[in-house]
Parts: sequence; C-alpha cells; structure tokens
Amino acid sequence: MHVRRASAVIASSLFLVAGCSDSGVKAAAPSTPAAGSPIQISTSHCGQGWTHPAAGRQTLTMTNTGTVAADAYVIDVPGGAVYGEIEGLAPGVTRSLPIMLGQGTYAIRCQPEDGDPLVGPSVRIGGTDASGPAAVPVTYNDLYGPTKQYQEYVAGGVKTLLAKTRTLTSAVDRGDPKAAKRAWLPAHLAYEKLGAAYDTFGDFGDAIDGLPVGLPKGVHDPGFAGFHRVEYGLWHGESMSSLRKPADQLLKDVKGLKADLPNEDMEPGDLPLRAHEIMENTLQFELTEKADQGSGTSLATASANLEGTREAVDLLRPLLQSRYTGLKQMDAQLDRVQRLLDAQKHGDSWTPVASLDPSARESIDGAVGELLERLAPIATICYPRRTS
Repeated sequence: MHVRRASAVIASSLFLVAGCSDSGVKAAAPSTPAAGSPIQISTSHCGQGWTHPAAGRQTLTMTNTGTVAADAYVIDVPGGAVYGEIEGLAPGVTRSLPIMLGQGTYAIRCQPEDGDPLVGPSVRIGGTDASGPAAVPVTYNDLYGPTKQYQEYVAGGVKTLLAKTRTLTSAVDRGDPKAAKRAWLPAHLAYEKLGAAYDTFGDFGDAIDGLPVGLPKGVHDPGFAGFHRVEYGLWHGESMSSLRKPADQLLKDVKGLKADLPNEDMEPGDLPLRAHEIMENTLQFELTEKADQGSGTSLATASANLEGTREAVDLLRPLLQSRYTGLKQMDAQLDRVQRLLDAQKHGDSWTPVASLDPSARESIDGAVGELLERLAPIATICYPRRTS
C-alpha cells in the first residue's frame, strides 16, 4: 500500500480526541469561558495570567506573546500527564482550549518551536470534581523501540514479498496465465501487509502498487506499473508476452526496495499515524473497489491491511495500555472486522465487493468505520512530545 491520501491531522486536545461513545473519551458538553486575561505563552512567560483556576468543564484562552510559534499543554503537577493541548500557536494569536479540570494541581507547559520546554507556575484547584481524560506524554525515545521492531517486521516481509513476486514473474515469463493468477494474490498481499511502512518506500511505493488514477491514458498509460498493472492484464485477457515487461519491472522494483530498505528510515511519529491510516485507505480504496483492476480480491487486501494494522497496534500496546481506556473495545472491533472479512473467504477465493449482498456490505463498511473511530485516538495519544 502506498500513500493515497494526506496524513491524518493531530487533534488539538486530548479532551476532544479522548472519546467517541465508549472508545475512551466522553463527548464534550458545552463549556464556559475562563475568567480573567488570556494565559500567556512564550519563551519567557509561560502560564502567566491563569489567575482564576476553576473546576469543571471550561474554556481556557491562550495567547502567544512571544516571537516564535509554540505548543501549549495543560499538565498535571508533578506527574506531567497532559489534559489538553494547543499546537502551533503563532505569535500574536489567541486560541481557546475546551477542557475538563477537577481537583488537583496543574501548570502550563510551553514548547517553543526549536526551543526548550518551559513550565509555568502551578495552580491549585480544590473540590471533589474529577478531571477529564489525560495521558502521560509519549516521547521519541518511547517510540524508538516499537519503530525498530516494525522495521524488522518490514524487512522480513520484504523477503517474503520478493520470493512471492519471483513466483509470479516466473509464471508470466513461461506463459502460464492460470499459474500467474494463482501467484498474483499471495505476492500482492505480501506487500499489503507492510502497510505502516508505506510512507518510507519513496518512489518504490508507486512503482510497486500504484493505481492508474490520474495517469493521462489510465490503464493504458505507459506509467501504469506494478501489481495492479499485472492484475489488469491477467484479468483482461492480455497475452502473457505483453505482460512479461511489466512483470519483470515489478520484480526489479521489489528487488530495488529490498536493497534500499536499510536506507529508508521510518520516523518514530509515523507508526501511531499509520495505525489509523492503513484502515482509512482500506475503507476508501478497497471497500469501494477503486483499487481493484479485475481480480475481485479487494476483501483479501482489506484482510492483509488489517494484519498490518494489528502489527502496528501490538507494537504500540505497551504505551497504550496505561493511556488509552478504549483499548479493549478497539481490540474487540479488530476481531469483529476480521470475522466479517473471513466470512467472505472461500478456500483460495474471496467474494468480490460488488457481489456482496447489501447486508454483508453494510456490516463490513460499518464495522470498519467504527474501527477507524477507535483507532483514531492512537495518533494523538502516541504523538511524540518533548518533555525536557
């Protein structure tokens, strides 16, 4: 799977992302403005102006009085758990932050662009009210281990991809269309299981798994290449001799990817994003059959994407267990989607999306949509933040 859409935008506050239904966050109720002047955010005046701390659901107003953009976090003292954040507050700009604060001690942490973090004065809120959801910040160091493990997973997956692509190319080269069709899906799925790493593949992503969308001549464009080009030819009656060139080029590109893999580092902050984006692309391209070029195997691809999502989530699980209250519900939804997809597998074949009965299609679409809601908080919870 290559990049087919823009990356998800990080939500501006944990209060907002912490919840859809019982996925870990409660829906926001109307908030009341905080009294007094805006809270100051800068490299020298962090948190000044928070003079009337109050309990309950409220809106804090923050103004960047400095000369560089900065992030602002409402944190627990002394633990440092984040209750809300505003990202990229530009100089001279004022923004509001809806938040729920209960009994406890809090402070504003300012993170200027290219500067060191600064924690403002502590404020104390009394009473018995409980605060909204919070999460201890995840750092780049926390994500280093999971990212390295995922890169090792990808390296093993690319070896499998190469072996299965060789089998496909061999069948095409010897002119055996039945064997080529049998070999195409296992090879393609080997690539699709690498979902969380797709943004590190550079040009190899489009070369190996590109679609004809946007090409001047569509499926007949010379630039149409990779698995989907071979798929189109195999399921549209093209001669084996005409498919030798695209199949050989596919094998060459997979070899190139394997050789270049040590030079393609994955950013630690990408892994939490991809956990959501893999299934987002699945909903957009596989469950609509926009990516299908004749094989009718979109649900098989969706299942492979789900496997890639599980791998990403499992590697992040140690960070999520104490931070994401909706983790069990998310796991249950992963299992539900898997069961619905498995029901459409018949031996080595899969039901094409277009052949699904309306009830089954609605169930799959709805289940994947709900899974996306439960995966979405991972990007914000595990977004790497500097704490010192």
